[in-house]
Amino acid sequence: MDIQLLGCVEAHVRTGERVPLAHGTKLLLAALAWTPGAFVADEVLAERVWPERLPQHPREALYIQATRLRKALGGVGRASADEAFELSRRRGGYVLVIDERSVDTVRFRALVREARLSARDGGTERALDLFTRALELWRGEPLSDVRTPWAETARVALRREHREALVGSAELGLRAGRVEECLRRLSRLADMHPFDEKVTGLLMLALHQVGRQADALDCFDLLRLRMTDLLACEPGPELRALRERILARDPDLVPAAAHTATPH
Repeated sequence: MDIQLLGCVEAHVRTGERVPLAHGTKLLLAALAWTPGAFVADEVLAERVWPERLPQHPREALYIQATRLRKALGGVGRASADEAFELSRRRGGYVLVIDERSVDTVRFRALVREARLSARDGGTERALDLFTRALELWRGEPLSDVRTPWAETARVALRREHREALVGSAELGLRAGRVEECLRRLSRLADMHPFDEKVTGLLMLALHQVGRQADALDCFDLLRLRMTDLLACEPGPELRALRERILARDPDLVPAAAHTATPH
């Protein structure tokens, strides 16, 4: 069984067949799959599933949704015994007993952790491949069909993790000389996060590495203008130091792998 949270909430068997789920059942699946294998109390589940108006008898309502979820997930033909799962009732709550790797958020986080470890150990190409595999798990806005306060909190956390993975991948890609590839990604990121100094710094570096020094300096000036006008502060010392190094055409800013890039 594969459970998707990085997009709309879905469950798939290994053959790729999607399991049809009613909206309430889908909400319960998302609430449990957020922490697979962990106990989730009835009160927490009820708040996640019915945030605005609790049923008159929330435990009984949860029991009905849990029964429907078991029926939905258990009623699809399984390719192998590995598809097995259990929605276990414990005193005061439920546990989704399933291989954690069946949930895409768990796989995403595991791949990102592995990528960072590989990068620290000098395995740049392997780390980049792991980052790519992690980012390919995203199918759009996470939990996109669950519009509740709990889901929005989860989305905020996931968006931050997604951005950090994109930034980590781009930073590593620049070191490996994959400048053009990273430049496109960083341009999109800078548009999405106009006050992120880390993203701006990497975009400045990528532009500088392809010979676009003026554009790199323009990125700094635009960020500085935004920050002074809207936040009443200046860019930090790290970004200011990068600007000075770009002005000085510091050769250490261009890795050997990027020296073959054609200036624009």
